[in-house]
Amino acid sequence: MRYSVILSLALVTGCTQVSGVADNLRNRLGSAGKTQAAPTQEQALPPAADTLPEEPPVPAVKPAADGKLGRTVAGLGDPARSGLWLETPLVTSGGKGRVVWPTTGRWVAVALIPASGEVTAGSRLSVEAMRALGAPLTELIEVEVYAGG
Repeated sequence: MRYSVILSLALVTGCTQVSGVADNLRNRLGSAGKTQAAPTQEQALPPAADTLPEEPPVPAVKPAADGKLGRTVAGLGDPARSGLWLETPLVTSGGKGRVVWPTTGRWVAVALIPASGEVTAGSRLSVEAMRALGAPLTELIEVEVYAGG
């Protein structure tokens, strides 16, 4: 099962550094195929607070009262970049945010990183964030994006 995940990841990303990524994923997956519980608050925090700006992200659209920026279709981002992050055109500057996968109700705190394109364009989610949500790495998923933690 581990190797099918790694092979799928290599096919999806077209990464030329597959061996390094595969070794990294093999070490991280450990017990692949087992269902994970919803992430704890500690697991849902961004990797390092000093890498994120203190101010909230500047939304590309007017957020709702609850901080909701909107929905976006997200696929797997660069597997070589570690951490919990979402590259999305829903923001014009980076900051802290939260991603909810309505299918399961799971959520994860992420760094929101601006991506070029229209606000209706898709987004890219980190490997760690996809795993925290319990989402398949080879699928596109629709998520809700919120500004702030």
